[in-house]
Order: sequence, then C-alpha cells, then structure tokens
Amino acid sequence: MSQDTDWRDHPLGDMPDDVLRDELRSMAEWAADYRSTLRGRAISPSVTPGEITRQLGALPEQPAPMDEILRDLDRVVLPGLVHWGHPSFLGYFGSTSNGPALLGEIAAAALNVSAMTWKTSPAATEMETVVLRWIAEAVGIPETFSGIVYDTASVAVTHALAAARERAAPGSRERGVASALADAGGATLRVYASEQAHSSAEKAMIMLGLGERNVVRVEPDASLRMSAASLAAAMTRDANAGMRALAVIATAGTTSSASVDELPEIADLCRERGVWLHVDAAYGGAIGLLPEQRDLLRGMELADSIVINPHKWLFVPLDFSALYIRHPALLRSVFTLVPEYLSGDAMPAGDENGPARADVDYMDYGIQLGRRFRALKAWMVLRAFGRAGLESRIREHCRLAALFASWIEEDAFFALAAPPQMAVVCFRALAQHADGARSDALNVRIAERVNATGEAYVTHTRLHGRTCLRVGIGNVATTEDDVRGVWDCVQRESRAARDEIGRVNAAAKASHGVRSP
Repeated sequence: MSQDTDWRDHPLGDMPDDVLRDELRSMAEWAADYRSTLRGRAISPSVTPGEITRQLGALPEQPAPMDEILRDLDRVVLPGLVHWGHPSFLGYFGSTSNGPALLGEIAAAALNVSAMTWKTSPAATEMETVVLRWIAEAVGIPETFSGIVYDTASVAVTHALAAARERAAPGSRERGVASALADAGGATLRVYASEQAHSSAEKAMIMLGLGERNVVRVEPDASLRMSAASLAAAMTRDANAGMRALAVIATAGTTSSASVDELPEIADLCRERGVWLHVDAAYGGAIGLLPEQRDLLRGMELADSIVINPHKWLFVPLDFSALYIRHPALLRSVFTLVPEYLSGDAMPAGDENGPARADVDYMDYGIQLGRRFRALKAWMVLRAFGRAGLESRIREHCRLAALFASWIEEDAFFALAAPPQMAVVCFRALAQHADGARSDALNVRIAERVNATGEAYVTHTRLHGRTCLRVGIGNVATTEDDVRGVWDCVQRESRAARDEIGRVNAAAKASHGVRSP
C-alpha cells in the first residue's frame, strides 16, 4: 500500500491523483492475488449470524487509511463470503467472473455515467444497442425484436408482463388496473407457467397488482417440460370459469433441471388464443450459440418477449439481463414519462424513439431512470472472447456435465433424476429400505455435508416430488479435474451421511426400547 498521506485531513475534495494511482496499483494486486488464490480457498464460510456485523462496527468518525481498509477486507469480509467464482462452485448456474469482465467493471466504475437518455451518454446508449444486437444474432433472435438491459430476469419479466397487461387491459397505466379491467370485461387475468418455471412469475404479478394466486402452475410431463396439451387444458378450464389468459411464460432452461418447454406448440397455442408469450431463456438462451444445439430453442423466435441473462452463461458478471420484445412501442407506452427537469436531455414528447434508432432514450422502456453503464462490461467480454471463444467454453461446459452424468450412471448408489440438459445435472442418492421423507433427508444432508467441507458447492431441488442433488457448470475456470474433485467429494460425503443417519436411527431405536424405571 502507499504510505499514509495528509489528504485525509482535509474535509473536502477527493483522493489526489498520485495517491489514487498508488492505491489502484495496490487494489489491482489485491484483485489478482485473490483470483490466483481462489482455487485454494474454502468455498463456504464458517461464520455465525451477526459475527460480521459485530466486526464491521459503527460508522467511523474519522477517515481511515486505505491499507487499514484493505486489511479489514481480508480480515472481516473475505472469511464471510461464499466464493461464487471458485472453480468447484457448481451451485445454481455457476459464476461468470473472468478477467475481461473485471476490467470492464473497473472502467464502468471510473466513468460512472448514467445511460438513461442518449444525450446523457451517447456512447453508453449506442453501445447497449450494439451489444444487444450482437447477443441476439449470436443466439438466433430475429431482427424484429428490440432489446433493453435490466439487472435481472425477474425485473425483465415484470416489464414484459406490464406490456402484456396494457394490451389486455388498455388504460391500466393511466386509470389503474381495477378500472381498466372493469372496462375490459372485468375478468380476472391469469398467467400460466410450468411448475418448473422460475418464481419471478409470482413476484411480477404481485408488483403489477394482478395477484400471486393468478399464476397458474401447469404440471410438467415426464421430461419436466410444459406441454401445449396440458397448458391448453388449464387455459380452457379457467376460460370456462370466466377468467382471461394474460400471458404464458414458457421456459428454455428451467432453474432446476434446464428442461425446455414445448416452445413451437405453445407458441401456436398462444397465437390461436391471442395470448402474450414470454420465453424465459435466462439460462438456456446461451445454448443458441452452438449450431448443434440451437434446435433446443426452436419456437423461441415466435414469442412476444424473450429474456436472456448473459450473467448466467455468457460470462458477463452480475448484473446483466437482456429483454427482447416484439412490441417496443407498447412497452414504451407503459413507462415513458418525461418530467420538466429531464426535458433538456430527453427526446421530445410523442417522438417514437424506438430502440431501432441510435438516439433511443432507454429510460422510456423501464421503471429505472438512472441506469448503470452495464453494456461496457458486456462489450469487453464479447470482444475479448469472441463468438468462437464463447462457443468453445459453452461446449466444454456441456461436455463436463455429460461426463459428470456418466459417473452417476456408473455408481450403484446414485441415479440421474432427469436427463442431463445443457450443463445442468440432477441426481439422487438412493437410500435402501427408506421411505420418501427419509430418502429426501439423506439427499439434503449430503448437500449440507459437501458444502460444509469448503471443497465444493452443490444445491438440492425437487423433481418428480423427490429431493435431488444438482450441479450446474458455468465457470470459465472450471476444469475436468475440478468436476472430478466435486464428484469425489459427493461420494465421500454421501458415505459419511449414510453412516451418520444410521447412527442416529440406531440410537433412536435403542432409546425407544429402554423402559423407564
């Protein structure tokens, strides 16, 4: 670290340039050291609730030197983190941390612009449009769609359903949902999604004032896909009860198993019934980069809106979610609002400055006014890896997942819980002579034991009514040796979990058999 200076003694101004240069070098060394030592760190922390809060303490009265702050970063913060960037972290959809992304974040933080209108930041606005076009072309989204960047898919689906609500109940924005629905016939609006679909559907309906209970979960088929037949039956049943279908959320890459719903057939059904189709390809959209796998997304291009999260499998760090919409003018009609204090930097009222224009005002297409320069980190990642680099990494993750699945199939104690999809593998430990609840408990305990080692990180979910283990491979640093290490850890801890549960059961039986004096 740089030597202590007197700049902190002055209550005004910023860190001087020469001090900043020294501190940036030190911070760069810290970041590089962290990344180079990541593989040797325990993934999961062993802290207790409140421990970090106590160490952070109260707001300091006086300025602290940066070397002291970084010491506390190492002493207090790092021991309390789950290291998502660890190559053996196979929970959720994997980490997308990488060198180009880190450099992009540094640049965006230094610039600190707000990409709310074209005038407030022309380069940020036009780069967002270009990056969105690159992603769309790479995964097979037609030019008829316009894109906008949000933080997460949960926010993206809320915006998509807001547009669908305005189409189904015109005037919702101006007069409120109740009044607009009354004018539209008064029927309850419902959204349909697979039982395997993400919980963001319910959150969106809560936010839009349409009610969590009006998300209808359709039971998937044996392959964990929502079929058009089951969906049609649910929609018809509700229509006969006087309810209206607002939208269908079809998933391309479900959270639990990465299954893909019957997209072409569902699209046909939605078109026949005049229902908005939103495709949640937050994870699975990236598979469109692989020519040999793009057929998995067939039918996605027929949707009204599509969400893809490059922060899941296109190696852009959190947060970066791309919503593509076929009806941008409708989305804009819901959210455009230009108060007087923005009039100097916004397009004139009534000017349909859609995303097809270079001087689009992206603030008109969402709830957010201030917008981070998210496109910069995505641009640096896409430039640094290129299409070929993205393809090769995604293809390798699929290979590693298939390899992991083959090890499960060779092990008599484990079984696949679903056919492997993309780079996600769901599997289940088999407990002999155990009922469903005790077998589920065994799988939960295995995940707990694996994660407690700090060597690996897996999650558990439920498929076909049973708890199973789940790994998702998405880190550019994950190698075959890392995946083998996770499998070895799972096997070892599964044996320990069986022994542990056996001892508990034996003790319970012995205790039950002892009579009180």
